[in-house]
Amino acid sequence: MKIKEIKLLANTIRMDIIKMLNLAKSGHTAGPLGMTDLFTVLYGEFLKFNPKKPLDKKRDFVFLSNGHTCPVLYSTLARFNYFPVSELKTLRKLGSRLQGHPHLGALPGVENSGGPLAQGISQAVGLAASLKRDKKDNKVFCFTGDGELDEGQCWEAFLFAAKEKLDNLTIIVDRNDIQIDGTTEDVLPLGDLNKKFTSFNFAVIEFDANNIEQIRQAYKEANKIKHKPVCLIAKTIPGKGVSFMEKDFHWHGVAPSDQDTKLALEELKILETKINGGKI
Repeated sequence: MKIKEIKLLANTIRMDIIKMLNLAKSGHTAGPLGMTDLFTVLYGEFLKFNPKKPLDKKRDFVFLSNGHTCPVLYSTLARFNYFPVSELKTLRKLGSRLQGHPHLGALPGVENSGGPLAQGISQAVGLAASLKRDKKDNKVFCFTGDGELDEGQCWEAFLFAAKEKLDNLTIIVDRNDIQIDGTTEDVLPLGDLNKKFTSFNFAVIEFDANNIEQIRQAYKEANKIKHKPVCLIAKTIPGKGVSFMEKDFHWHGVAPSDQDTKLALEELKILETKINGGKI
């Protein structure tokens, strides 16, 4: 995809996220907006998948361990033709396939049940180990939040991934520095994640995850690494694209009101115009 196409699609996904959450009247806003560029580049340029055959044995796998950020996954799947875009309106409704946390088997393209934090990481590590032992070429990408890394289970899984030399596994940490009760460093300091993952024998790539070129380069580098699992420390801006949401932890688990939605969509429409004009 051309960079302009990626930026326009990412902007469309951000508008989807705002609309979905407003209709649902509940859910998480900041994280999905921040992670949108990561998903757009991954599905647009690097992931092996077939929406017409979502269970294709040759596909790569995307796990969402931080399941509360599922609006970005749902919108991405819809925009890449896994199901109709109109179904996004059903987020969190009774009987909807778009549950508040992703549920395996409920929706094409959803590869794991996410909700209890840290368990998605263990699931992804287990799958990667199984694929490697079976000498399969599939890759496993697992998204996790930085607040999620407060969980001890994560680090047990990381130890196992390194021991098994799972070079088919890429852990993508949404390093946005916020969680539901405040900043990650105020709630439970994580310190230098680069040093932590390096000490766990991961190959580590740290980058600006709202910069398309840096995202592209990070995925390219990750694909070249052998004999080690990879950790992408993706430094995102929570609430990216909506000025009054950016870097504000209060938007971690709050849906936009009607007025918030109106203002947010106005900003994103202006951004769309700038992208089309080649000014961003």
